[in-house]
Amino acid sequence: MSESDSNHAPDLAVPGAADTRQEAAQWLAGLAKERRLSPKTVEAYGRDLRQFLVFLTVHLGGAPDIKAILSLKPLDIRSFLAARRMGSVQSRSLMRQLAALRSFARHLEREGYGTASAFAAIRTPKVEKNLPRPLTAATAVAVTEAETRSGGDRKPWILARDAAVLSLLYGAGLRISEALGIQRRDAPIHGIDSVTVTGKGGKMRGVPVIPAIQAAVEEYVSLCPYALKPEGPLFVGARGGPLSPRIIQLAVEELRGALGLPDSATPHALRHSFATHLLARGGDLRGIQELLGHASLSTTQLYTKVDAARLMDAFDAAHPRARVK
Repeated sequence: MSESDSNHAPDLAVPGAADTRQEAAQWLAGLAKERRLSPKTVEAYGRDLRQFLVFLTVHLGGAPDIKAILSLKPLDIRSFLAARRMGSVQSRSLMRQLAALRSFARHLEREGYGTASAFAAIRTPKVEKNLPRPLTAATAVAVTEAETRSGGDRKPWILARDAAVLSLLYGAGLRISEALGIQRRDAPIHGIDSVTVTGKGGKMRGVPVIPAIQAAVEEYVSLCPYALKPEGPLFVGARGGPLSPRIIQLAVEELRGALGLPDSATPHALRHSFATHLLARGGDLRGIQELLGHASLSTTQLYTKVDAARLMDAFDAAHPRARVK
């Protein structure tokens, strides 16, 4: 493995025979360099493989080499998943773990070692998807307005900053990391009606910015006491450094108290609200997928269930027949 590859691989001690350890290192390096997965994902995959190899060492009575891994039966892998389940590991983690093992098996196949068919024969654990919890339109707007938090000891520019960030989450459907990743030179102000953000996996997308959001960002920029460098972050903290996502989370916690909102009212709930409200007003599902930067349409389709659930709640509350016992 080259020096450049080792710079991308996480420092994880993977057990197993020498050939297994070597291929594991090359696989992890490839995930980082060729597939460009995030460091945290690569680290999680490495941890998943390490746990599997530790299990196999006991299960097979010795450090597993590649031949032993390729000779595994579906029952062996089910035994591992069952052991993890007994350790209170949830389905979502098991699903990722199985995906990691399948990825490693495909790596071995590509390297010419043979087919690891047992991994493909295992059913993926079913994961119950929790529906997003959007805010009402009126509440979402209130959360994004600086006036909602006025009257405290916050400086006007900080109130304007928080309002601008939250406006981008609700009005453009951005994640916090995407909003805080915007550079000053790309600020959507003075008629600039779109912004390019970097989402998950380093994927970039253009997002339209409506006038109300532009106005919120312009207000913040005009009040900010720091000279914002073109190549630097648009949003800065109280001391002029990059703004921490935690500050925005705390701002929303404060707003929850002021507006009497549940714990589910988080910054990410504003992004959920963006999608749900667009869909409720006839937005195209494919278009919403592109705006949100979802890799899969199935992720965006969760919002159709949210909209249906809200419709049924309204029906149960208002329709005379729904109240008949």
